[in-house]
Amino acid sequence: MATQSVDPAVSRAKFERQVASFRELEADYSRRGWFLACANFPKILVLLAAPQLQPAPLVTGVRFDFTDYDLHPPSVKLVNPFSGEPWSADQLPTRLMRRTEVEAQMMPGMNLPPGFEPAKMVQDQPLIQDYPGEDPFLCIAGVREYHDHPAHSGDAWELHRSSGAGGIIRLLEVIDTYGLRPLTGFNVQLETRITGFSQAEVPA
Repeated sequence: MATQSVDPAVSRAKFERQVASFRELEADYSRRGWFLACANFPKILVLLAAPQLQPAPLVTGVRFDFTDYDLHPPSVKLVNPFSGEPWSADQLPTRLMRRTEVEAQMMPGMNLPPGFEPAKMVQDQPLIQDYPGEDPFLCIAGVREYHDHPAHSGDAWELHRSSGAGGIIRLLEVIDTYGLRPLTGFNVQLETRITGFSQAEVPA
């Protein structure tokens, strides 16, 4: 659990600016299915729905923890919107799949003729990562769990701190773009129990 080492008044003032940035366009965000459920320093809970589906489901909650902000980025967790508990890896309603292009691997010793470029392959990359023994986390710059993970030691928070990478609106946009907007319907079993969502492809 993060501890507060920055002057609490400083972190609180920056926290309040994050809340104000949401409140400023709250009506617009509500139409998109974003609902600010709770904002008590240092935590914010936003509930995300998918209004493009009928009936519109409440898909997930997002819990932000701005403890020690912005010496450190906020913690971001996808949580059960009813209990507030973080989703386990097997419960996640979405893994935020981002479609990316990568160069196809060539056979050893194979060379391309002059003027030819390596072929591109399209693959889906989940923005929610979970490693054995760890809780799932949003794997992008601006998230505490990302910068604290040993795999990202070369991408320090200080490199992103002034860019707004840890802002609540920016992080909600990422979650909405790759987790909510692609949802196109319900996956329903014969006994009519909803088992998940189907989704469209999202370009990189």
